[in-house]
Amino acid sequence: MSNDSQGTVKGEAAIVHSPTVSASSQGPPLSPTTSKPPELPDELIQAGWSKCWSRRENRPYYFNRFTNQSLWEVPVLGQHDVISDPLGLNAASAEGGDSNLGNGQRKRRSSDEQAGAPNSVKRAKVKDKRGDGKLKWHCGNMSPLQICLFLQVEPTTPISPSTPGVKPWSTAPDDKQTPSATSATPSPAPAPYKPAIIYWDLDIQTNAVIREHPPANHLPPHPEVELQRAQLVTKLRQHYHELCHQREGIDPPRESFNRWLLERKVIDKGLDPLLPSDCEPIISPSMFREVMNDIPIRLSRIKYKEEARKLLFKYAEAAKKMIDSRNASPESRKVVKWNAEDTMSWLRRDHSASKEDYMDRLEHLRQQCGPHVTAVAKDSVEGICSKIYQLSSEYSRRLRHTHLSLLPDPPTEACPSPPQSRLVYCYPLRLALPSPPLPRVELHFENDVACLRFKGEMVKVNRGHFSKLELLYRYSCIDDSRFEKFLSRVWCLLKRYQVMFGSTTNEGTGLQGALPVPVFEALNRQFGVSFECFASPLNCYFKQFCSAFSDSDCYFGSRGPFLSFCPVSGSFEANPPFCEEMMDAMVTHFEELLDKSTEPLSFIVFVPEWRDPVTPALSRMEGSRFLRHQMNVPAYEHEYRSGSQHICKREEMYYRAVHGTAVLFLQNDAGFTKWGPTPERLAELLAAYRPSSLRTSSSLSSPGPAHTAAGDRDSAPKPADRMQSTVISPGSHDNNNNNNSSSSSSSSPQDKIATV
Repeated sequence: MSNDSQGTVKGEAAIVHSPTVSASSQGPPLSPTTSKPPELPDELIQAGWSKCWSRRENRPYYFNRFTNQSLWEVPVLGQHDVISDPLGLNAASAEGGDSNLGNGQRKRRSSDEQAGAPNSVKRAKVKDKRGDGKLKWHCGNMSPLQICLFLQVEPTTPISPSTPGVKPWSTAPDDKQTPSATSATPSPAPAPYKPAIIYWDLDIQTNAVIREHPPANHLPPHPEVELQRAQLVTKLRQHYHELCHQREGIDPPRESFNRWLLERKVIDKGLDPLLPSDCEPIISPSMFREVMNDIPIRLSRIKYKEEARKLLFKYAEAAKKMIDSRNASPESRKVVKWNAEDTMSWLRRDHSASKEDYMDRLEHLRQQCGPHVTAVAKDSVEGICSKIYQLSSEYSRRLRHTHLSLLPDPPTEACPSPPQSRLVYCYPLRLALPSPPLPRVELHFENDVACLRFKGEMVKVNRGHFSKLELLYRYSCIDDSRFEKFLSRVWCLLKRYQVMFGSTTNEGTGLQGALPVPVFEALNRQFGVSFECFASPLNCYFKQFCSAFSDSDCYFGSRGPFLSFCPVSGSFEANPPFCEEMMDAMVTHFEELLDKSTEPLSFIVFVPEWRDPVTPALSRMEGSRFLRHQMNVPAYEHEYRSGSQHICKREEMYYRAVHGTAVLFLQNDAGFTKWGPTPERLAELLAAYRPSSLRTSSSLSSPGPAHTAAGDRDSAPKPADRMQSTVISPGSHDNNNNNNSSSSSSSSPQDKIATV
């Protein structure tokens, strides 16, 4: 049985609904650094006591498995034995008790009231407004929501959904006027749930300055629309899988659909926050490149000679079969057939070849047959890309129609507002349209996981990140001081990112990978960084950040997508999703901002050090006139935080980077003067990047699926995802990383394939 004193109990999970209690006054938010309330002492646990939840009474009680005794109050050591003394005749008489105790509650001695032990928390008394004002109730074992509903009490601070056992109200005035023996002893302040390890610092204020802008015209999120969007995106993924199988006979490249979403949103002008609907060109270069790279077969990791021999035979057979079944030119048929048959005869003739010989032969076969295979598959692959885009546009229109039908006042066509000239510190994005009444979302806790359910669809987040979302909501939301829409908006947020990640295990978590906490601390301390250009409410370190979705994230502190964010000054950290089109657009935006501003402006960029071939974004930044310094962190000597940090286990939080990371400092003259990369600052940043001894064992000794999949975030679209790559498929993320890390010592094509 759980011994959590804050209402999170195992066994029978208590369901909490979105609060609808009115609160006329709202005090300051509960501090995240307040001390944790006392828990059930070890002595009571060893004596057989455990904390349970009564569904009938809807409050916690305490049960002794040795004596089968049940109490509403916290048990006290030294209490009489109900077996030998069932009436308690030999027990010490209670002093200073209250004659109006609730049914089944034990009278407490005055020593219990005055003791400083962890279990001697002073119980607040609340007047019963329904009576004559003289009857008082002990409310320590009732939830805040129950007390407010039953006694019509107006809490002085917002009710915290994550801490149902906390009393957020102050002592009644009558209690302050009544002298008592315990009035001089202050009771410990209740605190919300505080995680054991915190991966954020929401107290850091921003130094980012922007020009004041009007509210955005996005439609406010709604659980009904989000549920329909999740179903349509899942259906679109299935269509993509079926098209790849039917037309090309291959599985879709791993996470190519996620990178397609990222690449499309760079140029999309549509109205849906996730599905692209207005893009030019229609054919996605990212999807076309990745599907084409797996034709005629996907290359896999090669470790042994027999695997290399089998892969060579499969490629020759697939190339010949493909050229025979497609409408190819006579010259293409001749070249492909001759090379394929020559390779097969060589395989039948030579059985003593080494793995390197097979890799040489495979590279030669790809060079000879690759252009002809690409030519015959071009129309089919373009048809796949076009079909997926058309379906996405249709789904986007359907979602828009459903969303507008749920709004009481459909939005009108807004006139473009003139640009503002007033400079202000950056603030969360605001929506122009008011949010409609949202349906109820159920919340319950399973151990340390918060489960939110809407119409049978459940999303999960650990209690630490649920508490973080609550704090971000307090700091950023201005239209829901009573937290009536909090659970619905959290459900929409979690569902949106769950849909973007994908349905398979550990898929898409690389899109949300983040830097380690010591690196953020060093960036803030040495370079004044207080803003993240690419983050989300789930993985952000600061409370000011840019994220992918304006509509669902703005209530939790998002400033909107970074490509639409135009700061005038400030120090920023940028760790973009490793999608080439996204990184290239990011560099263009950096140079425009640095060129326009004369105020101190600094961007510290973290991108993978891909050199074979080098990415356009990295080469552009290395040649930029704003580049002040470049620092390279070697592979396997630093780590990242997992993109699934809001739901993964603690030992899976960090993973080693299997490729080098390039850290580039892009600053204008004023930014270089204020936050210049001096040797002392760089030394501290590099020291913070080294893995800590506490995380080394978990990162190296347990390389489970979560570690491997998390590494895919850093290797998402590898050099093999581009058409210039000659061997490696985009699905082989770890292979690409190994190829990059060994490119300096192995330059021949066969050596690169052997690395895979």
